[in-house]
Amino acid sequence: MDTSSIPGLELIQVADVVAREKSIEREEVMVAMEEAIQKAGRAKYGLDRDIRAMIDRNSGAITLERWIEVVEEVEDDATQMSVEDGAKETPPLAVGEFWRQSLPPIEFGRIAAQTAKQVISQKVRDAERARQYEEYKDRVGEIVVGTVKRAESYSITVDLGRAEAVIRREEMIPRENLRQGDRVRSYIIDVREEPRGPQIFLSRACNEFMAKLFTQEVPEIYDGIIEIKGVAREAGSRAKIAVLSNDPGIDPVGACVGMRGSRVQAVVGELQGEKVEIIPYIEDPASFVVNALAPAEVAKVVMDEVASRMEVVVPDDQLSLAIGRRGQNVRLASQLSGWYIDILTEAEESERRQEEFRTRSAGFIEALNIDDVIAHLLVAEGFILPEEIAETPIGELSMIQGFDESIAEELQARAVEFVERESQRINEALDALKVSEDLRNFEYISLGMMLKLAESGIVTLDDLADLDSDELVGMLSQHGLEDDTEAGDIIMAARAHWFDDEESEAAEMPAGDANTDADTAADTAAAADTGDAPAAS
Repeated sequence: MDTSSIPGLELIQVADVVAREKSIEREEVMVAMEEAIQKAGRAKYGLDRDIRAMIDRNSGAITLERWIEVVEEVEDDATQMSVEDGAKETPPLAVGEFWRQSLPPIEFGRIAAQTAKQVISQKVRDAERARQYEEYKDRVGEIVVGTVKRAESYSITVDLGRAEAVIRREEMIPRENLRQGDRVRSYIIDVREEPRGPQIFLSRACNEFMAKLFTQEVPEIYDGIIEIKGVAREAGSRAKIAVLSNDPGIDPVGACVGMRGSRVQAVVGELQGEKVEIIPYIEDPASFVVNALAPAEVAKVVMDEVASRMEVVVPDDQLSLAIGRRGQNVRLASQLSGWYIDILTEAEESERRQEEFRTRSAGFIEALNIDDVIAHLLVAEGFILPEEIAETPIGELSMIQGFDESIAEELQARAVEFVERESQRINEALDALKVSEDLRNFEYISLGMMLKLAESGIVTLDDLADLDSDELVGMLSQHGLEDDTEAGDIIMAARAHWFDDEESEAAEMPAGDANTDADTAADTAAAADTGDAPAAS
């Protein structure tokens, strides 16, 4: 681009055309042209000199100047002059001011013109990338429509008109065949500013894409009358979406299905025939899970709120329907509800209950030396361990059907005797295993748990603190510890003395040493939260 041969007004027109075509500011194009002329000027008059070009924004006239700064101590003769030399100029120049020398216009040769063109092109590309990032950085979570520009096995490049975006393989709908030129709707999941320019990442497989499609197709969702409470999806195969109506007069499922299924079919068509089930949301978790497992029928639900786990009992002939092909139905229901769901048939549930009943009864018969009738009555009342009988008031025990006060007193006496005998046995075993006093005084686990840990090599409080929650659950699951959260609380309690020791050491240190080690204590506390803290020495 030989700018010396372009009249001023035409230079302005060129800048206007480039700015309009690239959707960037005219000023950015003018600055790029100035930098290109400056680069050519330095190539002609010296790369070590401060050559500056100015283009008049109205007339397009080009001014080329050499600038020399007045400084206290000259380090570079090409760009600096002394205070004494600055004082000789007219008018005199002070420190920090510039002496400016006008230079003749540059006649661009082939190489200089090519260099200028490259500089301008690069600056225009940079400005265009900055504009794209500013335009799309706040649009994460929107649906955009574009044209497939390039389709490859690992990704698809989509032309959005004013930018390009990428759909990576894992964000595509499986078995979907998109070709160059196809129009495609996608969900913006991320916009990143990278050295090669802004990267816009799209998805057609994420749950949010389906939610946004329903928002576009169902006016009641867009207006907030109907809420989408959750989406669980296996892209290209099957999905479940839970909806709740804030207006008692509007059926959320019917509104999402539409007249003759028109609304849901529009979403299904966009998702390449993916099977979509619309489920009414219910606050009660058990009822919601029953709905989520449709079309299977549910006979009974048993909830464990601490572990966020449900046992769902279904008729024998409904098992395959509840589980679904390759476990898909129960997996989606679990994702949608946020509960772990264990499917049992009525026969399996009955057999398991009977086995638990027999095992617990046998435990009471052996521990308390009672007959099977009394043992069955205790299990039927919900008792699991002899310790529970020892701690239950006589009045409550005597209210069990078939019991009187004398039977209750005898049972409790036997339970207390068993607990004392068992405690003595465990303590002797702990002595033999050389369990430390700090672990034996730890109040968050029972003696039975302590013995199980000792048999697994955990004999000090630091040994327990070094475990992670999965390891602890694995060791103590037979003692009723099945929840990772509860296990994590036990481990954090075991680590508490680490921080107490550090605080004591910090208090005993001189002030300078205490300040130096403050960050170390904070790092240890942060590591403890993630389960990676080292054992105290």
